[in-house]
Amino acid sequence: MPPDESAVSPVEPPFPSAHSGQGTTVVPEPIEPRVVRRLPVGAELQPEGGVHFRVWCPHRNQVQLVLHPAASPEAGSREIGKQQDGSVCVLLENEGNGYWSGLVTGAATGDQYGYQLDDGPVLPDPASRYQPEGPHGLSEIVDPQSFCWTDSSWAGPSVEGDVLYEMHIGTFTRKGDWQSAAERLTYLADLGVTILQVMPVADFPGRFGWGYDGVNLFAPTRLYGRPDEFRAFVDRAHSLGLAVILDVVYNHCGPDGNYLAEFSPYYFSTTRATDWGAAINFDGDQCQPVREFFLANVACWISEFHIDGLRIDATQDLYDSSERHILADIGDAVRQVAGGRRTYVVAENEPQHAKLVTPVEHGGYGLDSIFNEDFHHTAMVRLT
Repeated sequence: MPPDESAVSPVEPPFPSAHSGQGTTVVPEPIEPRVVRRLPVGAELQPEGGVHFRVWCPHRNQVQLVLHPAASPEAGSREIGKQQDGSVCVLLENEGNGYWSGLVTGAATGDQYGYQLDDGPVLPDPASRYQPEGPHGLSEIVDPQSFCWTDSSWAGPSVEGDVLYEMHIGTFTRKGDWQSAAERLTYLADLGVTILQVMPVADFPGRFGWGYDGVNLFAPTRLYGRPDEFRAFVDRAHSLGLAVILDVVYNHCGPDGNYLAEFSPYYFSTTRATDWGAAINFDGDQCQPVREFFLANVACWISEFHIDGLRIDATQDLYDSSERHILADIGDAVRQVAGGRRTYVVAENEPQHAKLVTPVEHGGYGLDSIFNEDFHHTAMVRLT
């Protein structure tokens, strides 16, 4: 995904300082180096130092970053004030388009943070890359570029004649984590498996789950390990000739730990619902930033984790009457971010609409395949 042009300019002159009770409130530096963003939301480390934070929150009057530094920070020419609990508050700037942002030159990898919306509680970043204490805790700044990949020669799945294996990381091994799963990948490669379909990994509350009620869509669950351990898993798979596609849930969010509506009620449809909760607003009022958020999530998995494609859950519940359906945009985003690498996007669709795999130029959504639900249900009845 190309850099978001609305976010690459330096932050404009700061707001006055204020005190929130959470810590000493400061503002971003009046003179900042150019901000470079890969995705439109989240905390991103900057090439000239510091971290740029950006969040969509159109109906709030004030958004503050509450930072808990892992070490004593510096803020360029300005000392960052701290309370006894170590917290630092930075008043973000309202860009005037629903987004709030700011560059904190003293922030670094490993720092934990959240957002205080008006006078409310501190909430995790909707685009958090890691939740060390789970969905109700603070977010952690992660450097997705620090991992040393060894898969530069990997070209992606061939698709034709491939054998797909659906994997739940939590139950694939006794330990139920990325590292132990990576150690068993040779077994699957020897069996003839060529594509691993990893069940959803977006973080969710509790200790156990299939992953279909995830709430931190950009944050691989802490239950399986840290983000770099996920990257190591993918890197190991590629070294064995195994592609990795990720099961993603874009039709709803789980009921516990879902704070999206606190940032904006426009994330969810007011006229449609799924069997699992409110439907995502892909075509209603203020839907464009919502679409941007989910497409950024696609880009995150493909670029930061070298995922080879997606399995999109229950696409019959992705409601979109737009001229261009969100599924077509998702397919395009996967291919665009992957560059020349081959990808594979498969949809679960109970009605099995052929439109999903019809090329976009012929009025379809251009995905690679759909699951054969008719065969699945028939086989289950016959065998049980």
